[in-house]
Amino acid sequence: MSRNLALFAGVGLLFVLTGMLQSWNLALSILNLSLISAIMALGVNIQWGYAGLFNTGIMGFTALGGLAVVLVSARPVAEGWGAGGPGILLGLFLGAASIAAAIFAWNRLPKGRMRMLVTLAICVLGFILYRSVFDPAVTAVEAFNPATAGNIGGLGLNPTLSWPVGGLLAAAAAWVIGKVALGLRSDYLAIATLGIAEIIIAVMKNEDWLARGVKNIIDLPRPWPVPYEINLQQTPAFTDWAIRWGFEATTASSIVVKLLYAGLFVLVLLAVIWLSERALNSPWGRMMRAIRDNEVSAAAMGKDVTKRHLQVFILGSAVVGIAGAMYTSMNGQLTPGEYNPLRFTFLVWVMVIVGGSGNNWGAVLGGLLIGWLWLIVESLGPLVMGGIVAGLSEGPLKAHLIDSAQHMRLLTMGVILLLVLRFSPRGLIPEK
Repeated sequence: MSRNLALFAGVGLLFVLTGMLQSWNLALSILNLSLISAIMALGVNIQWGYAGLFNTGIMGFTALGGLAVVLVSARPVAEGWGAGGPGILLGLFLGAASIAAAIFAWNRLPKGRMRMLVTLAICVLGFILYRSVFDPAVTAVEAFNPATAGNIGGLGLNPTLSWPVGGLLAAAAAWVIGKVALGLRSDYLAIATLGIAEIIIAVMKNEDWLARGVKNIIDLPRPWPVPYEINLQQTPAFTDWAIRWGFEATTASSIVVKLLYAGLFVLVLLAVIWLSERALNSPWGRMMRAIRDNEVSAAAMGKDVTKRHLQVFILGSAVVGIAGAMYTSMNGQLTPGEYNPLRFTFLVWVMVIVGGSGNNWGAVLGGLLIGWLWLIVESLGPLVMGGIVAGLSEGPLKAHLIDSAQHMRLLTMGVILLLVLRFSPRGLIPEK
């Protein structure tokens, strides 16, 4: 316990030093992103640490959480809804009904050529009907003012409501993916989940009616009680308070906003880790670890391994979806192009491995530590490289080395991962 507390205290000291030596704005920005990363790491730890599921589709579930923010809190585009909203809903309903009918026919008809032909006919006719309704509606929506709209918008509700909705949306997608892919071996499961995550991102980039695609959704409202900086700066009482504490109004407003975000994120993190600890130490958690360690023995004891894998896959994906919604709410915009496997999949895996898979507190520690390293190296890299090449004469080589120094974080992550695997292969806080 003393060692674990010392590790968390050391990570906390890193954030304090960042604020003292660089700026408190930077330190709080890194802290907020690290808190979100820690929640993502908890979701992955539920899947890998509890059940041994190798999910490399974290990026897709994060993006679905961000999409939930748009659908729930973005302002509705009344003209878009009027042009093709009902047609889009009807088309989606017809597509889902066609899939359900095909599954029903496949399960009810006897094996043979007739079952295959009937199922194929339902799929083909359903697809034609779906596209005949869906495509004209999409064209009508995207034709309305595509420079600033071209989509249906959202419901205009409080963004905080979108966080659990993001978890539900990711959980629903995980149920569909799990029903298809959880029967695969671990390496094939990793390939399948990565491919499905890329499909999710491709859909978000190309379906402009949904979230404007690569045109991006901006100016998303902030969750309560986080205000806008400009509103604080225009409040005389806040300006006087900032001056008394020796801050400019602009700097103080940014710090206050980030502190409020940090408070919200800490509350969510504490709730998730409390629930995760309760689950891990319950009979359900012991059963999941037994399945992870030996599926054959667990199945022989009467445990439904596939059903439990699906259950834990959904739970972990829901946590990642919540974190994805929090990330988009903090940024105030949805940018599908920024979701890439390096940042939103493999970096989260590094957090779990470094912190200690199977240990919730280890996942949190890994999220905070690697989140800090990933972002601080980008800002410190040019300074460090500038010191290294100080003796070189001015020229293209020196300029190139300094300009590319921010990519040192890739090298840093690799070195950190190798050191941990060499000297603490079970992570900084190993599973008990």
